[in-house]
Order: sequence, then structure tokens, then C-alpha cells
Amino acid sequence: MFSFLNPFSKPHSRFPFQFDDGGREAAGFKGGAGDCVVRSIAIATSLPYMRIYEDLRLANESYAQLRNDRLAKRLNAKGSSPRNGNHRNVFHDYILAQGFEWVPTMKVGAGCQVHLRPEELPKAILIAKVSKHLTAIIDGVIHDTHDPSRGGNRCVYGYYIKRR
Repeated sequence: MFSFLNPFSKPHSRFPFQFDDGGREAAGFKGGAGDCVVRSIAIATSLPYMRIYEDLRLANESYAQLRNDRLAKRLNAKGSSPRNGNHRNVFHDYILAQGFEWVPTMKVGAGCQVHLRPEELPKAILIAKVSKHLTAIIDGVIHDTHDPSRGGNRCVYGYYIKRR
């Protein structure tokens, strides 16, 4: 936390960053949105943004109709649009169905073990789960609308890796 006070601390290696909206603008959307789930899946799968968007909208709608929990009530109240975020209960199975496998990197009470750094994650097609965000990492390069790495200090809760 106070590594800037330590003259012997070394900077962490960082992933290269490439701006990529996953096809959002090409699909006709303008402005900002909390659609990191749609973008990261579109980038990692090379599927059209609009297809992922519509699939997740339908998944949100289905979840809201079939369940009776807080998330379902919230989805019924605010609508099923994936524009303002998606819940793990909805997107997790969808990502697995796209040919990915979930690899957890954090355990309760263990603290952060894996950071958003090249030496701590495999070089493959990944969708990394960090706090309140998903980001796509393609062969060692972060593809997103901003660099979410926080200088290599951001904790990775787990990642989806594309099965070969």
C-alpha cells in the first residue's frame, strides 16, 4: 500500500493495453455504459457485440421470471438490459457455454494471491474477473475501453480461460 515510501520496491510488470470496445460502436451504441460483461465476452469469443447483448438480455429476463430472489426482483424493477451491468448468476453459465472454463484465484480469508500482471496469469484467451469489472486478455494484451490493471496491483478474483 505504501510502496512509494520504500526506495527498494520495484515496479510491477504490466500487461500491454489495446483499446477495444468489442464492437459496441459498430453495433450503433453511443456514449458510456456499464457493459463490460458484454464487451469482454464479445472480444474473447470474436462474436458480434449485438448477439452477446441480446443473449444476455434474454438471460436476464429469464432469470427474473424464473427466480424469486433479490436479483430477480432488481431485474424486474430496473429492466433486463445488460447496458448497466450483469450479475455473475446470469453471465457465468453463459460464458461457460461459450467454451470457457472458470479458474478461481481467491479463497475466503486468504487475501489477494493473483494480480493483473503478465507473470501471474497464463498467456491465452482470458476473461479476468476483478472488482466490479470483467476484462478480456488476449495472448498477453488487455483489450478494453480503459486499462483496469491499476499498474499491475489489481487483484484478480478468477478468470475464464478458453478451452483449446
